[in-house]
Amino acid sequence: MKVIDPHIHMISRTTDDYLQMAVSGIHTVTEPAFWAGFDRSSANSFHDYFRQLTVEEPARAARFGILHFCWIGLNSKEAEDLGLAEEILGIIPRYLDRPKALGLGEIGLNKNSRNEIKVLEAQLALAAQRNELILIHTPHLEDKLKGTRIIMDMIRSEPRIDPSRVLIDHAEEHTIGEIKDRGFWYGLTLYPHSKGSPERAADAVEIHGSERVCINSSADWSVSDPLATLKTANEMRRRGHAEALIEKVFYENPKAFLSQCPKFETR
Repeated sequence: MKVIDPHIHMISRTTDDYLQMAVSGIHTVTEPAFWAGFDRSSANSFHDYFRQLTVEEPARAARFGILHFCWIGLNSKEAEDLGLAEEILGIIPRYLDRPKALGLGEIGLNKNSRNEIKVLEAQLALAAQRNELILIHTPHLEDKLKGTRIIMDMIRSEPRIDPSRVLIDHAEEHTIGEIKDRGFWYGLTLYPHSKGSPERAADAVEIHGSERVCINSSADWSVSDPLATLKTANEMRRRGHAEALIEKVFYENPKAFLSQCPKFETR
C-alpha cells in the first residue's frame, strides 16, 4: 500500500528510519516546523532550522526515494517572547517561498496564553494574506478543548481563510466532532504516551467516518514511531475494513488536502 505521512519530524530521525519507511510504502512526508525540545535563543537559529527544513532534509530524504515537503511557522511553545517572535515572523515569508514549503505550520496554541494568541493571530493574518494552507497544533491534555475552540473562533473570524484549507491536528475524541462540524480537516496523531494509538485512531474512523481526516505519526525526538501509520492501517485491516477505505484514509485524504497547494506532489 501507499502512505503519505502528513506530520512527521524527520530531522529528528535516522537514515535507518528513512529506509524502513521507504521499503514499507511511505514515500511522501511533510514536516512541520516545531519545538526542538528547548527554546532557541535567536533568529539565527531559526534561519538555520528553516534552511534545514527547506533544503537539507528534502535532499536527505531523496537518497531513499522519499519526497519531503515542509511547513514553516513559529510553534506556540516559542511564542512567549514577543520580541523574538516578531523577528521570526519577519523571516517566515522568504522560506514560505521555497519550492518545498506547503504553508504555515505547525502553528496554534500550547497553554492558551495571551502571547500565544497574539502570535497565532499574526500568523493567521500572514496565511490569509498569502492564501497559504494551514496546519494547526492544538494543546495537550486538559487545555485541548478550550484551545481548539479558541483557535477555530480565531480562524472563522478571518473571512479570507477557507476552513477546508486548514488541518487541525492532534484532535482527540472530545474535539473531533466540533472540528468537523465547523468545516475543518482534522488530524489524528499516533503518539504512544499521549496523543493517540492505532486502536483509538481506528475507533475514530469507525465513529466519525473517513471524510476530512488525516492520520500521522508525528514521529520526532521523543518516544515515537515513524511506521505508526502502517500499524494503524493494519489495525483497520484486522478489523475487516476494505482496502479501498484504508487507502482513502492513509493516501487519498492527505493527498486531497495537501494538493490544494500547487507545490505538492506524490508518488
